[in-house]
Amino acid sequence: MKVPLLSLLALLSCFPTGLLCRNQEERLLKDMMTGYNKNIRPVEKDGDVTQVTLKLTLTNLVSLNEREEALMTNVWIEMQWCDYRLKWNTSLYDGIDIIRVPSKSIWLPDIVLENNSQTYSANEIDLVLTNEEGRTVEWIVIDPEAFTENGEWAIKHRPAKKLINSHYSKDDLEYQEVIFFLIIQRKPLFYIINMIVPCVLISSLGLLVYFLPAKAGGQKCTMSISILLAQTVFLFLIAQKVPETSQAVPLIGKFLMFAMTVTTIVVMNCVIVLNVSLRTPSTHIMTNDVRQILLNFVPRLLRMQMSLWSPKDAQPCPTSRRRSSLGLIAKADEYVLKTARTELMFRQQIAREGLMKSVLQKIQNGLEGGTVQDLSNSLAQASPEVRQCVASCNHIATSIQKQNDFQNENEEWFLVGRVVDRVCFLVMALLFALSTVGIFLMGHFNQAPSTPFPGDPNRYLP
Repeated sequence: MKVPLLSLLALLSCFPTGLLCRNQEERLLKDMMTGYNKNIRPVEKDGDVTQVTLKLTLTNLVSLNEREEALMTNVWIEMQWCDYRLKWNTSLYDGIDIIRVPSKSIWLPDIVLENNSQTYSANEIDLVLTNEEGRTVEWIVIDPEAFTENGEWAIKHRPAKKLINSHYSKDDLEYQEVIFFLIIQRKPLFYIINMIVPCVLISSLGLLVYFLPAKAGGQKCTMSISILLAQTVFLFLIAQKVPETSQAVPLIGKFLMFAMTVTTIVVMNCVIVLNVSLRTPSTHIMTNDVRQILLNFVPRLLRMQMSLWSPKDAQPCPTSRRRSSLGLIAKADEYVLKTARTELMFRQQIAREGLMKSVLQKIQNGLEGGTVQDLSNSLAQASPEVRQCVASCNHIATSIQKQNDFQNENEEWFLVGRVVDRVCFLVMALLFALSTVGIFLMGHFNQAPSTPFPGDPNRYLP
């Protein structure tokens, strides 16, 4: 019976202490809140300045909306100040040295994180950064246990500064401000795989049109325009993500505009090459200087596998431009439509047979006479017909020669088109390669600075 009694006495002896402690806290809180006005700044006399220390702890960098230029983060703001009305003598309250009071019951500094709308000026509140272990915390604190790393952005610098705007007086709210900086850099892997590499591959397809034949101008233009449409789609997608500002242009946007310009020039080159390839001697005259440059010097310089033109093949250039044969062709077509096909086939044959028959008959008559005089007379009579036959043969030979020259010059215009096409390919390939490397090297060297502020060696780190 003694053991339960002692236990009961011990249990009862604990209650008065707990009740006393609770009553002391209640009495302390009641004594402090008596006459306390939370709308009055805690200063003992007029002219005193309340010092408020600030500290910001970053727990998560959520996202950056580039179009709206808004950064979303999760942070804790720690503010410290001294309120002389909230002090007591611990000996009067059983040694209580800590008490928790609802924030709605006491005075709070009117300070917000963004768009500072504080009520008090620098004459009333002094904003400073927190001092820990004798050192000012001039950085955004990151708790490694609570911080969640962002998959798109990396934090390079996180300084904090108190700025005094000397353009304002202490009575102005803009005189003092504490700014927390976040200098972040994009992690490029996602954009390299999903935007840069596809964009470069699609743009490089524009150079493949030069591997089509010079006369395939329609296919070249179709392929180039298709690539141009694909680049336009990429540009439209990028325009939906970047801010609507004229102060800067993203590098991927610069590259797309450059690639679209190159593709447009490729289409123009295709049209020019097609125009040169389809030229004929009836519409254009090729001089020997053009042949020397585009059919001899340039192909040899580019090591093209084609027959080179030599000055030995030079032909005298006509003093005037050949007239177009479209009118003669139209008349010939009209004649063919009105004349029977059999008549067209046999008319010239009948004329040739009649001419030969007449010549042979006159020669035979001279041979039948048996004398030299008769043979001489028969040849004299047949000479006009013989001269006509020779003239006809010469006309045929000349016509065939002119046709061969026409075909050769047509072939030369086609070869000129090939040479121009190859020159355009080399120029555009070199321009595309150098400009692409240059644009993306700008992104490579566009790195975050080694220190947060130019000219300030302080790194603002713990």
